Amino acid sequence: MMPRAELLRDLIADLRMAASFVTILPVASSKPAADGAVARATWALPVAGLVVGLTGALVYAIASRFGLTPNLAALLALATTALITGALHEDGLADTADGLGGGRTRERKLEIMRDSRIGSYGVCALILSFGLRWSALTAIADPWAVALALCAAHAAARAGVPAFMSLVAPARLDGLSASAGSPPGRSVAIAFALGTLALALALGPGKALVSLIVLSLAGLMLARLAIRQVGGQTGDILGAFEQTGEILILLVAAAFQMGR
Repeated sequence: MMPRAELLRDLIADLRMAASFVTILPVASSKPAADGAVARATWALPVAGLVVGLTGALVYAIASRFGLTPNLAALLALATTALITGALHEDGLADTADGLGGGRTRERKLEIMRDSRIGSYGVCALILSFGLRWSALTAIADPWAVALALCAAHAAARAGVPAFMSLVAPARLDGLSASAGSPPGRSVAIAFALGTLALALALGPGKALVSLIVLSLAGLMLARLAIRQVGGQTGDILGAFEQTGEILILLVAAAFQMGR
């Protein structure tokens, strides 16, 4: 049995690695990112997402406290979450839209996704992503409800990433996703449990169930599309998966809020 001190060190190392993997926070892990270490640490992605969501919620609350309208507060919150993640997931969404929408062959699609330039499909995808999330937050409006929705969205959207990585093989032998490796079943299960817990605690069982259903359906659709179009997943497609999850959870939260 692993000593408690060593277990704690590994736990902290995984948390730091997950945070450095999806944010620009200076918390790089001392654990070497080799031999599947990144894949094993994916269980902590929901925790890293929770930090991002809390940061956005804090900015929204401060903006509201100073009298800004929900429209402006929501825009500042979204800008904050994009800043703290280095717009990593937004970049993945844009590249995925450009690649899958603009290329005719598998090779060309992958080439487009690696191109740092953004095309019309990518621009449209980003406008839709920010527009839908902004609209959902402004519809929720109440700072406490917005905080819960942001925490749930950022935690749960990342909770499905390990499962997606495990079930859909990398489309190429190099790149971010391939180098990270395939998460073990334990990491997949823990991440899923943490994401489900975040949804249940933040949104309640009803909204959590609806969110899980729509997330699963969206994940399956994206997985099928990725396999058919490029033969598997890439780091960009994982970013698109996260963005899709964020959008859907915020829309579910907003729909229930407006239905009261």
